[in-house]
Amino acid sequence: MTTLPPLRAAAELVRKDLPSRYENLLAPALEYRGWWLAQWPDGAEHVLGLLAQDVQEAVHADHDPDWPLCPDHRDHALFVKPDLGPDPFWVCHRTGLPVASVGSLPV
Repeated sequence: MTTLPPLRAAAELVRKDLPSRYENLLAPALEYRGWWLAQWPDGAEHVLGLLAQDVQEAVHADHDPDWPLCPDHRDHALFVKPDLGPDPFWVCHRTGLPVASVGSLPV
């Protein structure tokens, strides 16, 4: 599969937030979102948030239900907002406040 430029850019940003031990979960999400983007080319602005959500769901399913860990509370995961839209960010579900843009989580 040829990776489309918006998908390649989204993968690099998600990879910045993703611990290396989970990087193998990125490939299946990329494959699916590549198909999705081929079906809906006008959805390119949504790919980053959707890819981050896909990878987070995969991490939560089998590995770590608290990734990415909220840096303020350390007892729950952050979630991607908006659900569909450009410029997604990680948000604390307790406060509802943004923590970082996808690709910019504090280390």
